[in-house]
Amino acid sequence: MTPFRVGDCEVGSGRPVLIAGPCLAESLDLCLEVAETVAPIAERLGFGYVFKASFDKANRTSGASTRGAGLDPGLSILATVKARTGLPVTTDIHLPDQADPVAEVVDLLQIPAFLCRQTDLLEAAANTGRAVNVKKGQFLAPWDAKNIVDKLRAFDAAGIMLTERGTTFGYNSLIVDMPGLEIMRSFGVPVCFDATHSAQRPGGAGTATGGVRESIPAMVRAACAVGIDALFLEVHPHPEEALSDAATQWPLDRAEALLGEAAAILRARDLRLIP
Repeated sequence: MTPFRVGDCEVGSGRPVLIAGPCLAESLDLCLEVAETVAPIAERLGFGYVFKASFDKANRTSGASTRGAGLDPGLSILATVKARTGLPVTTDIHLPDQADPVAEVVDLLQIPAFLCRQTDLLEAAANTGRAVNVKKGQFLAPWDAKNIVDKLRAFDAAGIMLTERGTTFGYNSLIVDMPGLEIMRSFGVPVCFDATHSAQRPGGAGTATGGVRESIPAMVRAACAVGIDALFLEVHPHPEEALSDAATQWPLDRAEALLGEAAAILRARDLRLIP
């Protein structure tokens, strides 16, 4: 295992890291509300915490769907959250020329699942000197993700993490291959479990992605029991009003209960959590 740092968090060293925030950086007020609510919960339960929000949702089911504030306004929101809370932040990039400006603000670059094999994008992300978190494509077997790791190592990435977010299982369905988490960890990199995207039903709502929010706790418990280095959750105070992924964002007022279950299972596996 090769640990790496994201701000003041060390990923892969034994202390689990929480990556959480709203799907979309809808507003500064929303992002601050989520960050300032989740941060003390994460600290109390022993998680390192990295705040996440997207400035653009380039992969939407419908062309009429809200995409986001865009690069400059979105980065301004993330920079303000980072400055006010002291938290490290992450976001996803979709084009190679976004890597450098985004890396000036964020501490961890995220590669979306559908772009996980885009060599130019991986190289641009690695060249920034920031650690890179790649979401395994819904179309890939766990062992195929080794090619992603090998690419990033060839590009001298400062840190590499793979994220499981479900695998295509027939039309509009995803399934999580839990042993796949261990397969990906065998490549010597930390592994993250994205619980909220794993609950999606892509295109299942016609012009939007659907999902089964209530399946999230079971998947979190299972992934923590298998063993993960990081947990990814999209969290919103009013998920039903969210401009993106409304079906699967986790309610902010239920975050502590879910994270408490995750922490208890991780403790049972003797991972190094702060008491």
